[in-house]
Amino acid sequence: MISVCLVDDQNLVRQGVRSLLDLAEDIRVVAECADGAQAVQDIPRIKPDVVLLDLRMPNMSGLEVLQALSARNELPPTIILTTFDDDQLVLQGLKAGARGYLLKDVSLEQLVEAVRMVAAGGSLVAPMVTQRLMAGVARMQNHFTSLEQPDPLTERETEILRLLSGGYSNKEIANSLKVAEGTVKNHVSNILSKLGVRDRTRAVLKALEMGIV
Repeated sequence: MISVCLVDDQNLVRQGVRSLLDLAEDIRVVAECADGAQAVQDIPRIKPDVVLLDLRMPNMSGLEVLQALSARNELPPTIILTTFDDDQLVLQGLKAGARGYLLKDVSLEQLVEAVRMVAAGGSLVAPMVTQRLMAGVARMQNHFTSLEQPDPLTERETEILRLLSGGYSNKEIANSLKVAEGTVKNHVSNILSKLGVRDRTRAVLKALEMGIV
């Protein structure tokens, strides 16, 4: 059972997302937070498998929630809930540690698939990147806290990075390449080191910036 925490200041949004997730047999909403301060307090205690997080909230924004929990190393896999006009904010959220984003009018199939994918260690970044987000990556390239000229990736590392950008987990990549999962983990560690980034989402953003994927 995948446990989910909903963080949104709009009660109707939380009700709508919960009603969709209730239709999935393997997903259970274990908590709801109506503001960022409550989320920062409750999420480390509840330890949900996945957080669905609105970025635009009064008092404490979703971005501040991401930054606060990341700084304490207490951020579960998190999906941003957004609208069409939040491109720059979404990019900042991805840089702060979110695994991807969904539009608030998401379908049941998309929502359930996204929660399952992120819970399994995957990412939603590249499959859902819009042209405006791609432009945003280019505009923000000077703000990445990563190496200016990363060490070149091997052919296999590039292949794995492209699979990472497709949202696949280590296990799925290992099955696809017919190698051990530990081998994939080693390659991912090398990729992060060479790109000078902390996690898989930043690696995918860096790869987008560099034109690798």
